[in-house]
Amino acid sequence: MMNQKKLEMAFKRYSKNFVDGIKFEDVKDKYNVSRRKIEKIVEQNETEKDHILLINLSKIFSYHLSLWKNDVLISGGNNEEGLKNMQKVLFYQCMGQDLYTIRYPGMILGYTFREVVLTLVHFAMYGWEKEENILYDFMAHNFGEHLIDANEEYRHIWFLLELYLQYRNKTIMGTNEKLHLTVKNKFKEAELRCDLIPEDLNIYDEVLGRWSTGDLEEIEHLISIMSQHHSALASEIGQLGEFGDFRYGFYPFEILFLIHVRKQQGLPVPTQIDNFLMNTPEAKMVFGEREAYPEWDPVLQMIDQFYRKNYSEYIPNKHGELFQ
Repeated sequence: MMNQKKLEMAFKRYSKNFVDGIKFEDVKDKYNVSRRKIEKIVEQNETEKDHILLINLSKIFSYHLSLWKNDVLISGGNNEEGLKNMQKVLFYQCMGQDLYTIRYPGMILGYTFREVVLTLVHFAMYGWEKEENILYDFMAHNFGEHLIDANEEYRHIWFLLELYLQYRNKTIMGTNEKLHLTVKNKFKEAELRCDLIPEDLNIYDEVLGRWSTGDLEEIEHLISIMSQHHSALASEIGQLGEFGDFRYGFYPFEILFLIHVRKQQGLPVPTQIDNFLMNTPEAKMVFGEREAYPEWDPVLQMIDQFYRKNYSEYIPNKHGELFQ
């Protein structure tokens, strides 16, 4: 049984983390330090040092993470610009990292597999089809290699990716069903690390089997189970388990994506969900059918323009203007 008081106390800790723990002023200072480094490299066109641009994208990500938390979680608003810019930065981390596979083949990645999946499903929710397809192609092409390390333990990430693939009628490693098992088996055969990939997806196996049901009561039941599961794990905030992190612990994006997919398929969805998790500020953000692109972060734009100018093989060069 869910301990409601424990859940509410965990949410208070989650919120206070971006007030008392990670202070916006400190994050902004680090952003400005990075900005000055980047401006110098760009102005002098120092291509021998340009990996520093890629490394400093993490500071831009953190800046927009703090903006999002302040605008939505702390203030209770519906301004998702910070979230969009975080995911835009993640996209460019992937695009930039691709340039260094030969020069620095073992370079530490500034992103994780779960962040790439999270960004992919958000692009789908925003209606940003062009950027979504580029990111999917990047993931599929590099899956299981250094750029996409898919030795992933979190079940909700495998759920999200499989649901996305079924929704878009796409595949990874030739399948969009029981993806985690296919990946685990193929990684074993190729002697790639796969020890973290789960053998089952727990409650998500049932949801994947029935996500397209036309029965409203059944989908309400499945969403209720997902909410309880997420809430139980989020109530352990700070323990570093699934949904225990301070970045997304109380943001039920896996449920929001399921609802989005069903709406797009013309399937019935609950009009109201009466539980604590689904009524937090982040859960109540509203995305339109076709979301506007956020304003360009000036530092991110500087980095993108630098790579476009100096590297003909830079993936965005093949696709023209993006995020416009």
